[in-house]
Amino acid sequence: MGLFDFFKKKETAPEAQEALDKGLEKTKEGFFSKLTKAVAGKSTVDDDVLDNLEEVLVTSDVGVSTTLKIIDRIQDRVAKDKYLSTTELNGLLRDEIQLLLAENNSNDFRNFEYGDHKPYVIMVVGVNGVGKTTTIGKLAHKLKKENLNVVLGAADTFRAAAVDQIKLWGERVGVRVVAQAMGSDPASVAFDTLQSAVANKEDVVIIDTAGRLHNKVGLMNELGKIKNVMQKVIPNAPHEILLVLDGSTGQNAFEQCKQFTEATDVNALAITKLDGTAKGGVVIGISDQFKIPVKYIGVGEKMDDLQLFDKKEFVNSLFK
Repeated sequence: MGLFDFFKKKETAPEAQEALDKGLEKTKEGFFSKLTKAVAGKSTVDDDVLDNLEEVLVTSDVGVSTTLKIIDRIQDRVAKDKYLSTTELNGLLRDEIQLLLAENNSNDFRNFEYGDHKPYVIMVVGVNGVGKTTTIGKLAHKLKKENLNVVLGAADTFRAAAVDQIKLWGERVGVRVVAQAMGSDPASVAFDTLQSAVANKEDVVIIDTAGRLHNKVGLMNELGKIKNVMQKVIPNAPHEILLVLDGSTGQNAFEQCKQFTEATDVNALAITKLDGTAKGGVVIGISDQFKIPVKYIGVGEKMDDLQLFDKKEFVNSLFK
C-alpha cells in the first residue's frame, strides 16, 4: 500500500457534501440566474440561446477559450439531435463540463498513486493573500488525521508574519515546524526541514515559499534554488509542487497560474475561497487551460473545509 492510499477513500460524508454544496452556493446562484435569463422565452436551443450561454459562461469566469470549447460541443449536439429543448440544457451542460474536467484531469485525485516516497515532499507556491498558509495548515490537519507524521518548513522568510503564521498553524494542528530567522535563505530552511524529516522518519514534508510575484526570472531562480538544495537530501524532491490560487480573483487567478507554471513545474492546484465568491467557474477554466489537476478546493473557513477535488461531485453540486 502506498503512503497516500488513504486518499482513495470516498470523502462523501454528509458533512463534506453539505460543505461543498454550501461553498458553491454563490457560484450556483449567480450562474443559474444568468442562465435563466439566457433562455427566457425560448423553447429550443438556437443561435440566440448559444450566444447568451457564451456570455453566461464567460461572465462566470470559465474563461473564453474553455467557453468556446463548451459552446462548440453543444452546437455539435444540437446539430446531431436536430432538436434540443432549453429544459435539456442544464443536463447537457453538466455532462459536457464533467467530460471536459475528466479530459483535462485524467488522474482523478482519489486514484492518484503517490508511490512509497517517504518523506513525501510538497512545495507550496502562490502569491500572498491567496490563502497559501491557511491551505498548508488545513492540509497538515488532513494528513495528521490519517495518522501521518507531518513537518512544515517555513521557507517564506521575506515576511515576518509568514513565519509566525506557519508556527501558529503548527501549534494549532499539532505538527512540527522548522524555521529560521526572518531574512534567512529559503533554500537553507528547506534543506534543514528535509534533513530533519529524514532523521525523524516523518511521512510528509510541506514547504512554504515566498508569495512574491516578482519578475519571472527571479521567481524561477529562487524556486529552482530551493528545489536543487532539497534534491541534495532527497534526489527526486519535491514530489509535488502545489500552486494555491484564490478562486475569488477570477481572471487574475488565470494570470497567476500562467506566471507560476512558467516559473516552475507545477503539478497540482489548490483553489481556495470558493465559498465567498460567485466565480467558481475558474475551477473549470483553469483545469482546461493549464491541464494541471485541481487536487484541493477550499469551500469554507473550518479546518476540514479543504476538500479533495472530485470532478463529478463538484459539477453535480453546481447543478443541483
